[in-house]
Amino acid sequence: MKKQFIESLTAGGQIEDVFVLAEKRLAQKKDGANYLTVRFTDRTGSIRGVAWDNVEKITAAGAAGEFVRVVGSVGEYRGEPQAVVREMSPVDPASVNAADFLPATGQDIEQMFDRLVRMTQAIDSAPLRDLMAAFWNDPGFVERFKKAPAAKMMHHAYIGGLLEHCLSMALLADKIARHYGGVDRDRLLTGAVLHDIGKVREFSYRHSIDYSDEGRLVGHIAIGLEMIDEKIRSLEGFPEEERRLLKHMIISHHGAMEYGSPEPPKTVEAVLLHYIDEIDSKVNGIREFIAAQGEEDTWTPYHRVLGRHFYRGPGKE
Repeated sequence: MKKQFIESLTAGGQIEDVFVLAEKRLAQKKDGANYLTVRFTDRTGSIRGVAWDNVEKITAAGAAGEFVRVVGSVGEYRGEPQAVVREMSPVDPASVNAADFLPATGQDIEQMFDRLVRMTQAIDSAPLRDLMAAFWNDPGFVERFKKAPAAKMMHHAYIGGLLEHCLSMALLADKIARHYGGVDRDRLLTGAVLHDIGKVREFSYRHSIDYSDEGRLVGHIAIGLEMIDEKIRSLEGFPEEERRLLKHMIISHHGAMEYGSPEPPKTVEAVLLHYIDEIDSKVNGIREFIAAQGEEDTWTPYHRVLGRHFYRGPGKE
């Protein structure tokens, strides 16, 4: 039974437990000697680590994505805990509880899924309603969709995260479409559900969350377009204009080329989808970041990606 979790590791402590070896990289010191940098994960987070001695033996103990038993200590590097690995050995996957290693949504997956399906069943547009039904009637897709994370690290990075993200966006889309006149609610709602659909194949999430080979080579936008086209081909008489506009929403939802979208949003619905995605992903990511910090401080540590500290209110006495 796992006793140590990453969230409890602090500088000055010892490590002796099982983790997922998420990353490893062999490097060289200035004198030419090898050392190993690693990253370990469990359901509570990740920790970077380094092995200075017994490097060859430790390197051979496991490949990225495998379970390993780690013995060592916890130091500090650039203000964050760092594992100093003395020993590492392989662990049989059958001997571990997978729930200890993959973070999961705190929401009820079946309830979220049922709510999302009911929303799409109420779409007025018959072609878009049929398109959504084609996805929901695919058991293999549904199984992956319920489990997939929405990201590796930044937001909704846990089992069920993609479903949670898409449902939250669909609820926002419904409210915003009712607020602004002239917005095609059905198209915006469909885009909210399908915008990240390629992530069911972009990520691998058996023992830890990482990119699949297809995800690294192709990316979720291209994968999603392929999946949507496949379902549309199974439907008779799907309007070509609707197909183009829906695909444009998927292509442009990151907002700009430097963020991964080949085209910027060029319809009102595409612009709204981009900002709805920004709102939901940023709020979730910030909340997760704040929750991961101690409760005693008024401000969080510096968030490197967003480039700021976050105010959390007066600390507890």
